[in-house]
Amino acid sequence: MKGIVAIVGRPNVGKSTLFNRLVGERVAIEDPTSGVTRDRIYGKSIWNGKEFSIIDTGGVVLKSDDIFQQEIKKQVDLAINESDVILFVVDTQEGITALDLDIVELLRSQNKPVFLVANKTDNNIIYNDHTEFYQLGFSVVFPISAKNGLGTGDLLDAVVEMLPNEESEELDYPRIAIVGKPNVGKSTILNTLIGEDRSIVTPIAGTTRDTIYQLFNKFNFNFYLVDTAGIRKKNSIYDNVEFYSITRSIRAIENADVCLLVIDANEGIGAQDLNILNIINSNKKSVVLVVNKWDLIEKDSKTEKEFRASLMSRLAPQNHIPIIFTSAIKKQRLIQVLEVVQKVYDDRKKRIPTSTLNKIMLSEFEKYQPPLNKGKKVKIKYCTQLPTPYPSFVFFCNLPQYIKEPYKRFTENKIREHFGFDGSPVIIYFREK
Repeated sequence: MKGIVAIVGRPNVGKSTLFNRLVGERVAIEDPTSGVTRDRIYGKSIWNGKEFSIIDTGGVVLKSDDIFQQEIKKQVDLAINESDVILFVVDTQEGITALDLDIVELLRSQNKPVFLVANKTDNNIIYNDHTEFYQLGFSVVFPISAKNGLGTGDLLDAVVEMLPNEESEELDYPRIAIVGKPNVGKSTILNTLIGEDRSIVTPIAGTTRDTIYQLFNKFNFNFYLVDTAGIRKKNSIYDNVEFYSITRSIRAIENADVCLLVIDANEGIGAQDLNILNIINSNKKSVVLVVNKWDLIEKDSKTEKEFRASLMSRLAPQNHIPIIFTSAIKKQRLIQVLEVVQKVYDDRKKRIPTSTLNKIMLSEFEKYQPPLNKGKKVKIKYCTQLPTPYPSFVFFCNLPQYIKEPYKRFTENKIREHFGFDGSPVIIYFREK
């Protein structure tokens, strides 16, 4: 394993700003609002030739009855247990607070290296103010400015000296983004699959804010599971934090191989679910539709069949999307979800030999030829699959401008009939030979 560095501290001391500085991009949401980060967020950094992982955590408030603070504390404990080195971040401009003292007591019980990082030392006028933090009992205090990078080099020099020397190989596993509206059970699905509280779960819509990546190696499956914030309509977004959360969810879709579109069985598929599906389609990603909370539906022998038919009518003409009815709470059919995801991913990467493709598709074109246009006959001569990350095919003919949308749909349907590609986009091009 690579070394792991956890960033901890009370709310609003600049942990996420430091995290983004160390990973070199704005992964974690930065906002002056206290308590923006809730879940553990992972990133990578490299310094002096040594690569390591970094975990950003939510601000710790011990002895709090707030539901989010209790869950954030659990996430921080998990991050501390995972880490090799801990960065304890404090605020130079505010000085020592009671919350800082509480966290010191928490960290003293850990048998791990802890670096005291005095953040917001943004200029020479307040530089010496960091010396106040020696009262906390640490032999060294690192004054830094996560905002402008001051002092972070000295901090990293000390950190990498304490990290293990073993190197790990980057794993080229499929990325599976779990997406949907708020409060449909995305985080519960992730937590149930991995067997731990990786994402905070509450009944409050919008609990997940950052994009959560988790390596999944169970039941002979190897994936990166990506939990995302719920995607609302634009006119329902009320603050910057939610805007940034949704932006990261859309970015997760852009970087995914397969998307699990989760809907609430009690609500069915609505306009916003279809909007999210359009985002998935516009990025040419594969998709599996997961109907969660199926345990809450009163059922008889026809319920699932009728519900599926209703969904298919709403999804039309995308009748190739696999649909699975699950209950994350009851652990129902989640292994089936993984099996379908694996099949969809394998199909997405499938290559059809050109000879096989031509033999089958040219035969279909002979049976059902393109309609005449202005008295001219379209002749399709040759076809091949393109080397794209998703299934795409080019068909060479004499008059491609006369191929209309209905015949393109016919061509796509015949490809799916013979070669599968359930859940994946099939892109068709007609070009002049």
